[in-house]
Amino acid sequence: MGALLRDVGGPYVLMVPGYTGSKEDFAPLLDGVAGAGFSPLAIDLPGQQDSPGPADEDLYLPEPLSGVVLDVIAGLDRPVLLLGHSYGGLVVRRAVLGGAKIVGLTLLSTGPADLPAGPRRLVLDAGEPLLRQHGVPAVHRGLEAVNASNPRWLAQTDQVRDFLRLRFLRNRPEALLGMGNGLRTEPDLVLELSKALRGTPCLVVCGAQDDAWPAALQRDMADRLGADFSTVANAAHSPAIENPDELLEVLLPTWKSWLG
Repeated sequence: MGALLRDVGGPYVLMVPGYTGSKEDFAPLLDGVAGAGFSPLAIDLPGQQDSPGPADEDLYLPEPLSGVVLDVIAGLDRPVLLLGHSYGGLVVRRAVLGGAKIVGLTLLSTGPADLPAGPRRLVLDAGEPLLRQHGVPAVHRGLEAVNASNPRWLAQTDQVRDFLRLRFLRNRPEALLGMGNGLRTEPDLVLELSKALRGTPCLVVCGAQDDAWPAALQRDMADRLGADFSTVANAAHSPAIENPDELLEVLLPTWKSWLG
């Protein structure tokens, strides 16, 4: 399994990426998290970047993937704070429902259920038949055409764009198909999650301009969970990349308060 770890001897922060993502999505956070005394551990999910994955699409749904998270947690020897971004949020909450031993849960730019109607859902729906018929490279060519007019994409350096291109092409097609299905079918499990947490603290945080699950929907989820809620200014769906300093200003004091 691909992983990035800064072990400073403190509690672990296990970070789980989203659809088409990887451990590198959390790289801007690692120094700040480690500097605060936590040991950040960012992983690739199966089928992403440096982690091999199975050929069965169904094994990339949130519940099967949660077994990977449970196995990682079981192998750690200190308290674990669990963070899931986007699709990773759907995965980590399944891990909590499966009995994950954690001391705090952070849901980053994720929602209560399947991806709601909007531009990202449209791209997901349009991409599936293309992926099935022509493979990952064809989908990437379509994304490049869309990104040609995307200011956020155009603002990236050539080095970052090259990394993102190569990373996308390394996604196993079954992983993209299975996770895409999960994004379209995951039920609302907020009530079940609230019961499973049993007093374990929880934080919901997202970019103020999140274009996947709107901030208002995530605030409602936080209310239903009895969780803290915060938004990150000047960020959309990827605050760890778009505004890592402000995200850390939310995460670190919250985590410290949880651990006393």
